[in-house]
Amino acid sequence: MTELAKSLAGALTGAEDLHETLVAELARAPLSEAEADALLPLIRREAEAALIARLDQLDAGFLTAVIRHACGHAPIPGSAAIQSHLKNAEVAPVMSPDPRETRATALPSERPRMPAFSDRAFDAWFDGLREGEEMLYGYGLYGEKRRVYMADQYRDASGPEPRSRHLGIDIFAPAGTSVTAPLPGYVHRVAYNADPLDYGHTVILRHATEDGLPFWTLYGHLGQPHVAEGDEIAPGQTIAPLGDWHENGGWAPHLHFQLITSLLAQTGGNFYGVGHDSLWPVWAGISPDPNLILRLPEAVFRL
Repeated sequence: MTELAKSLAGALTGAEDLHETLVAELARAPLSEAEADALLPLIRREAEAALIARLDQLDAGFLTAVIRHACGHAPIPGSAAIQSHLKNAEVAPVMSPDPRETRATALPSERPRMPAFSDRAFDAWFDGLREGEEMLYGYGLYGEKRRVYMADQYRDASGPEPRSRHLGIDIFAPAGTSVTAPLPGYVHRVAYNADPLDYGHTVILRHATEDGLPFWTLYGHLGQPHVAEGDEIAPGQTIAPLGDWHENGGWAPHLHFQLITSLLAQTGGNFYGVGHDSLWPVWAGISPDPNLILRLPEAVFRL
């Protein structure tokens, strides 16, 4: 392992894309799960200062998930068990009125003549679709690659590739619409993520499978939350209203709903909402399709 770590540290030094280099190098040196989990600290021990400084800017949990994937293992060990649990779990709706009983339209980001979600013209366009309707939800797609995420704020020290694929499902609805908990759990974090095109008001709930495996659900672009960290949450309980432009990160009113099987090394009230296209198998293990919880018919995601 020491020789492999030394070789990897050398290959990563000056590499344009750390993820790509890790995957390529480890394809020739498969490791056991225990060895994969222990590799990153060994690489750091063999690395020069410049590489250590670069690694320090990245999430160690995600790098370990990449290493596991490169070695042929599940990026997140408990992800499959969590997904299996959710397939049979009883769930409440995440918004009121219930999205499963409400008219809806798909909102792929490249829908013809649709303004961008970050363009205030979107509101009038969406109101035109809703004209005469008591309620109409619009759905932004899980796994969709979006142009808006090509900006530099979605790149990091790993290399030039932006995080461009959407890890949640968006539910567009009027500001003030109630956002509710689909599962029992506890409030893990309440935060205000203030950067432009970030989540604005954010709530992360912690849940567990029947075997005690933890997982999380994230609710982004909210109004002022009605809950506090540590609160116990019941299914159907209101978490917050849907936020408006001034408080939700600068987006048309919508809920970003995301399932998370590992918080990686993140300890605050934020989490990655988009992932690298080239590492989609890793990100899909970290944040599987949230329709496991929403239970919406596939037709609502197609025009």
